[in-house]
Amino acid sequence: MFGIPGKAAVTLTPSAVKQIARLMARDGKEGLRIGVKKGGCAGMEYTMDYVTEVNPLDEIVEQDGARVLIAPMAQMFLIGTEIDYEVDLLHAGFKFRNPNVAEACGCGESIKFKDAPASGTSPA
Repeated sequence: MFGIPGKAAVTLTPSAVKQIARLMARDGKEGLRIGVKKGGCAGMEYTMDYVTEVNPLDEIVEQDGARVLIAPMAQMFLIGTEIDYEVDLLHAGFKFRNPNVAEACGCGESIKFKDAPASGTSPA
């Protein structure tokens, strides 16, 4: 919907591809749906769910056996995002590197998006 023709809306690192494809195969899911919702101390949060059905309005990104479905209301917020899967001594999880984020809270669980420029206005 909001993508650039010939370019995926989001990209996946090899680590993310491996984890998404593994969980899809293990649980018999159609893909990982990502979205955004209001919440958290910065105002918005990412949502992630493995789903059994593809919504016809989802933006579908397939990469090396992994399928990511971007919920319709989240598409404009996620364009250009790189999704990684990181493992360290204390936790493992998906990491979003999103150029549309203006700030994030200290815990990294919530985000604030950059304001869209007003259209049709010019500086005085």
